[in-house]
Amino acid sequence: MNTLQKGSVRYIVFRERNCWYAAGLEFNIVESGDTPQEALLLLFEALQGYVEAARKYKARPIILNQKTDAEYEIMWKGQKDKKKSVLDKIFTSGIVNLNKIKSFAPITA
Repeated sequence: MNTLQKGSVRYIVFRERNCWYAAGLEFNIVESGDTPQEALLLLFEALQGYVEAARKYKARPIILNQKTDAEYEIMWKGQKDKKKSVLDKIFTSGIVNLNKIKSFAPITA
């Protein structure tokens, strides 16, 4: 469970048609870009702002532990199970430590 002091957020970068999307699963934040790198950079910036705002306003931890959108959860589980139909869409995925979010440093890729 994420708190304002510690935790992590899973992310996944995938393509649909001609657009790349990056989703922060536990925060339900999605960014899009022309390249997977752009989408991921925009997502990390959004995650940073989200965590900073939550800390500034001493928000309840529930906003850092949202129910993941079913479509993204299926992708996350499918890529971990190495399902080809899912792997063909995914550029990268991983987990970002909330304490490292200012430096945009993924702890896995």
